[in-house]
This record gives sequence, C-alpha cells and structure tokens, in this order.
Amino acid sequence: MVRDRHSRDGAGLETVLDALDDPAARTIIKSLSEPMTASELSERCDIPLSTTYRKLELLTDASLLAERTEIRSDGHHTTRYDVGFRSVVVTLTDDRDLTVAIEPRERGPDERLAALWAEVRRET
Repeated sequence: MVRDRHSRDGAGLETVLDALDDPAARTIIKSLSEPMTASELSERCDIPLSTTYRKLELLTDASLLAERTEIRSDGHHTTRYDVGFRSVVVTLTDDRDLTVAIEPRERGPDERLAALWAEVRRET
C-alpha cells in the first residue's frame, strides 16, 4: 500500500517540515535502502518499536514514505516501508508564503497494484 496523501489532500508544509526535522525520522529514511518492516527498521535504527511506529506514521502522513502491504496466503499480511519521494522542494512564493512540493519516486506495477489493494482494504 502506498499512502499518498500528498496527491489527495496535499501534505502540509508543517507536516513535511516536522517529519524532516525529526532526527529519528531522518534515520529511518536514511536506513531504507530497500523496503523494510517496522520491526526491521526498529532493529536497524536502534529505535524502540513503539517509537518506530510513530515515526513511520509521521513520515507516511507527510507523503515521505510509501507503505506497502504484502498479501500472504496464510492471512498474516506484512507491511513494508520504503522511501516514497525523489525530492522535496520548499519554495518562497511572490506573496512571501512557503510552499512544499514532493516529487514522488516512480512506482512499479507491483507497487501500484499493492496501493490499489490497500486502498480497497482501507475503505472496507
């Protein structure tokens, strides 16, 4: 599943900057060289699991992480997280307002299908 609140609601400037200002959240982003579960991230980053879950929510709410649910035949699905952006740009407008634009990374067909499936699960 990919939470892409940026394209639906638009991740707010404060949400994105709060996430990027958080040292533990930055450590998680830096550690994601491949999709990982919360438990794997907790261990790799040496962050308590409960804190890891809070940071993952912060990052997905800011549209900075992609959240993917792996469907398993035994019914125990696994959620993996990956970096969901290519760049984050903060701009000062002519009106002196700050805006944020997140350029998402390209997703493969399997990620798009997983995102669709996750959206269906969330709606039911």
